[in-house]
Amino acid sequence: MNTLRIGAGAGYSGDRLEPAVELARHGRLDYLIFECLAERTIALAQQARLDDPAGGFDPLLAARMRAVLPYTRNTERRLRIITNMGAANPRGAAAEVLRIATELGLHGLKVAAVEGDDVLPILIRHPEWLLDNGQTVADLGQRLVSANAYLGVEGIVQALAQDADVVITGRVADPSLFLAPQVHHFGWAAQDWQRRGRGTLTGHLLECAGQVSGGYFADPGVKEVPGLARLGFPFAEIDADGLATLGKVAGSGGRIDVATCTEQLLYEVHDPRHYLTPDVTADFSAVRFEVCGPDQVRVSGGGGRERPSQLKVTVGYRDGWIGEGQISYGGPNAVARARLAGRIVQERLALTGVVCEDLRCDLMGVDSLHGSTFGQGGEPWEVRLRVAARCCDRSAAQAVANEVETLYTNGPAGGGGATRQVREVLAVASLFVSRELTAPKVHLERCP
Repeated sequence: MNTLRIGAGAGYSGDRLEPAVELARHGRLDYLIFECLAERTIALAQQARLDDPAGGFDPLLAARMRAVLPYTRNTERRLRIITNMGAANPRGAAAEVLRIATELGLHGLKVAAVEGDDVLPILIRHPEWLLDNGQTVADLGQRLVSANAYLGVEGIVQALAQDADVVITGRVADPSLFLAPQVHHFGWAAQDWQRRGRGTLTGHLLECAGQVSGGYFADPGVKEVPGLARLGFPFAEIDADGLATLGKVAGSGGRIDVATCTEQLLYEVHDPRHYLTPDVTADFSAVRFEVCGPDQVRVSGGGGRERPSQLKVTVGYRDGWIGEGQISYGGPNAVARARLAGRIVQERLALTGVVCEDLRCDLMGVDSLHGSTFGQGGEPWEVRLRVAARCCDRSAAQAVANEVETLYTNGPAGGGGATRQVREVLAVASLFVSRELTAPKVHLERCP
């Protein structure tokens, strides 16, 4: 039977590297997918590119590619890599991959960059457009940082048709990364909604990597998962009708069964009958899971209908500052001293006229200072005060963080381990645009 084998190499930007290498080495894969973008991730990447025009792609790109690129030269089975680690700069990321491939002696490696998701210029031309937070584009003004549309499979399929070994995208819908190689390999028609719906289902199950193999599922004493320290990432073997069997490398940690798959199926799904993606309106309402071997689950029942006429756009914008300070109190009466410290900070901010849009004073801590030892009456002998405030300007946020640090010598007694930080808030909002306003653009280069 003609089947395709796709593995999940990452479920977010900072994910582990070892499970991806394990899949590349032992998974007998046709494709290894690194899904590394979230709503704020790409906005932060756009912000980073403003500081460094050559940057703006995933900071772990080089480490990941250096580890897995050699497996693209496997003589038994060709391995190809697809990733959205291009973030705000797919062409810059592709150039970095070509540089690494040259260092590794991988001559002739073809690397494609897929662009077209950056729609900021379009938004700027339409200041009247309304975002889901109630503001217009004009309301954001100079605070506007980025606007990226969720593209579908088209650009990736074009790159694969040009024989790319590595395809690097910006903002592409998560399951589209996994659907694209299925569309390319099996030749599914643009309006084959049933198969595209099934392929999207497989992508949704794989896109968070270790979540479906037990990572996000684990709950000691309730839902036990073996070997979490070396959790194995999943792969899917898919047939021409889009029916898939999920598994993981034998001997790796974790578990894949009906329960883990069911939780991942429901993850971030509001309406299982209408799961909207750029490629299809997927229908997960009749999905069934069947165990067909150790850590092997057969997936069936997925479907789909016509794709939406619009694309979702994530808009990133500057939205003030957060000032935060933390300090610990230990020993008898620690909780009372921490609460007093919090009140002192609030009074100090009022006395000095620091304006905060939102202010929180939280108590954290159980066993970092005294292990499992607790005070009389069950009260913990340690607690950490966290004060955080959202402010319109940096100076006010800095004042909040500074006030926590001054508790060192200004009371109450026994404070230690104070930290402070100030960070800019990069908020996100969304809107929908006609898909005709943008289209993928593929740039292919070959390693010398």
